[in-house]
Amino acid sequence: MADTPITEITEEIARNPVRVSGFSLEEIGQQAGKEILLQGSIYKLRRMSGFAFVLLRTGRHVIQCVYSPEFSRFGMEELVEEGCVRVRALVAPEERSRLGWELRLLELQVLSLPAQPMPIVINQKRVDTSLENLLDYRMLTLRNEKQRAIFKIQEGICRGFRSFLEEQHFTEIHSPKIVEAGAEGGANIFSLEYFGRQAYLAQSPQFYKQMMVGVFERVYEVGPVFRAEKHDTSRHLNEYTGVDFEMGYIDSFEEIMEMEEGMIQAALAHLQETCAPELELQQETSAKKAGMPQMPMGRIPRIRFGEAKSLVAEHYHRPMAEKEDFEPEEEKLLCQYVREHFGSDYVFVTHYPSAKRPFYAMDNPDNPSETLSFDLLFRGVEITTGGQRIHDYQEQLDKLVRRGMDPEAFAGYLLMHRHGMPPHGGLGLGLERFTARLLDRENVREAALFPRDVHRLTP
Repeated sequence: MADTPITEITEEIARNPVRVSGFSLEEIGQQAGKEILLQGSIYKLRRMSGFAFVLLRTGRHVIQCVYSPEFSRFGMEELVEEGCVRVRALVAPEERSRLGWELRLLELQVLSLPAQPMPIVINQKRVDTSLENLLDYRMLTLRNEKQRAIFKIQEGICRGFRSFLEEQHFTEIHSPKIVEAGAEGGANIFSLEYFGRQAYLAQSPQFYKQMMVGVFERVYEVGPVFRAEKHDTSRHLNEYTGVDFEMGYIDSFEEIMEMEEGMIQAALAHLQETCAPELELQQETSAKKAGMPQMPMGRIPRIRFGEAKSLVAEHYHRPMAEKEDFEPEEEKLLCQYVREHFGSDYVFVTHYPSAKRPFYAMDNPDNPSETLSFDLLFRGVEITTGGQRIHDYQEQLDKLVRRGMDPEAFAGYLLMHRHGMPPHGGLGLGLERFTARLLDRENVREAALFPRDVHRLTP
């Protein structure tokens, strides 16, 4: 090869350009001085005097290309925003570029052209419109690089969760979403006709993940959850993605909280490693510049429910209107207090009143009016509910009866208790809420790909 004339090498490169995906800027940069084939959509055109900057949206990045009659073998009129194209480009070294190179467009193949102009501007730093418009045109507004970055980050969160749980010997399961009875035993459940019988959409994989503890000992699931609640707030959805895990042979519900600490730390580390470009984009548009959440040295602070209620009431001179649960404003104030005094964006609230917890929550043997359960609050919002479950058959049966519930309606669930279950517990985390708070988004709908709430069934 050393004796081959340089002209022949150049001709060989021209005949055989390198095809790259556009998912990795590093991959493109490694082709400096070579021609490549790249595909994507024309995100934005910046026409200058005699040349143009062409922003090409690929599967992961928006890449700046240069059009010039000096080297481009096609007319500028062929470049149309949101047109899907395949380009042949030279990866040219360029010191003025932050990447150290630029793409010089040589040839263009138009794969498709838009039939109409965009109804909404998506190629600015942010989509400057109302939340309703953002969601109405979701299939288009997600093309904005900062909007789509939300869901690349959400994917990274899930990957981080999964990797950690698998390292901790959890088995992933996929439970049914059409069920005979609701896990919570309440009215906030969607019903449907099922071949002449009444059925429901699952509120939670709770029953099934408990059953599978008796099979695999440790299980997790990432899947849809349905809640027929008529809440119309910035924190509620009627369909969301639940991250659930359940673990057996525990000695205390503290073990569940410790497992969640590790899971969240692993996810944040994974994001820093794999989603740095998307995190940087979000920082540019975050009004508060919240950044990655602060976790204290050691473990997340833990505060008993009763103490937390009293702390908020006394410190912020706020009367307790609701005795057995938190109001949204109390959650915000408690998180504010913990951030100021403990340096943590997270706080575990433990020992919730039994009256406000499901029938399967284990009561505290030392105080049966409270449960061995917890919520995890993150930047002012509850993102996780968890705790230890009742594993003894008679204890579970007695609690159902005390609550006036029909044990026959839960015969399949009770079967596992009747035939032996280890002490166990777990949790459910709302993926959209976690993503929204991580990225300083006030409305959970911004972190839902195509949100479903009391008003929205499309797109």
